[in-house]
Amino acid sequence: MSEVLVLVDFQNGVVKKPTFELLTLAKRLGTPSAVFIGGSGDAAGVAESVKKYGAEKVYVIDDAQIKGYLVAPKAEALQQLAEKVSADSGGLAAILIPSGAETKEIAARLAVKLDSGLITDAVDIAAADDGGAVATQSVFAGNYTLTGKVTKGTPIITVKPNSAAPEQADGAGTVEEFAVTVSDAAKTAQIVATQPRQATGRPELTEAAIIVSGGRGTGGDFSAVEALADELGAAVGASRAAVDSGWKPHSFQVGQTGKTVSPQLYVANGISGAIQHRAGMQTSKTIVAVNKDEEAPIFELVDFGVVGDLHTVLPALTEAIKQRKG
Repeated sequence: MSEVLVLVDFQNGVVKKPTFELLTLAKRLGTPSAVFIGGSGDAAGVAESVKKYGAEKVYVIDDAQIKGYLVAPKAEALQQLAEKVSADSGGLAAILIPSGAETKEIAARLAVKLDSGLITDAVDIAAADDGGAVATQSVFAGNYTLTGKVTKGTPIITVKPNSAAPEQADGAGTVEEFAVTVSDAAKTAQIVATQPRQATGRPELTEAAIIVSGGRGTGGDFSAVEALADELGAAVGASRAAVDSGWKPHSFQVGQTGKTVSPQLYVANGISGAIQHRAGMQTSKTIVAVNKDEEAPIFELVDFGVVGDLHTVLPALTEAIKQRKG
């Protein structure tokens, strides 16, 4: 079977869950091979993690020439690896990349370099009857679902987090180091300063299986929202109204101009359900809303709705969950 390259999402010394989801999807198309761009000292740990989800090979690209720059060097590195693997094996089945602001730009640059088609923000992938990959997307603010297929070159597909349940499968995890040559043109945009994000102890918003969000109805008091989130092991989100009011930073915003999420459970509290917000969360598997206004548009979308004051409903729900846990 042809290889499927999967770009490893590696942050703060940990292989992130979207990598395992992509390896699971890759098995539908061919033989999964992980691509790790990072320090050589981390390669062994990464290989141990990804081989549990079916990675037969782990291509390690030392980031000595890459770190400190923006996305262009990573795109060049992936181009060189893809060309080598394709030449050695007679073709690639696909290249899968986690969807994110940086990674989608990498994917776009890679598509140009390989003269290949690109599909972004897929929510599912299947093998086509006549070969290749068929990707499912949720488009137009989630109002339509479409399937698409790359018709030229190697399919390059970025996939949203939480699009597949990771399935463990033993892989060889054979490590192969790959040396790249980064051009001077790719080094023209350099990172001059970074600041680590303040840790909250909660999951990353775009990766969380459960999200509890608050909107204008919180009145700026997110304590009930955060208490429920912590009890559920969930991430905390916010509507644009809450962010514009200065109650939460933009990194918490769910919506068309914020982050697009697709968790297993989304709990919207004091959020009216404007189309801008719905565009960012309506592909969630189960949606629950708490709102005092029974005519709120959010209730048109939900699986379960509670008409009531979130400051009363959420503490009662949090306490009930505590009691269930024992």
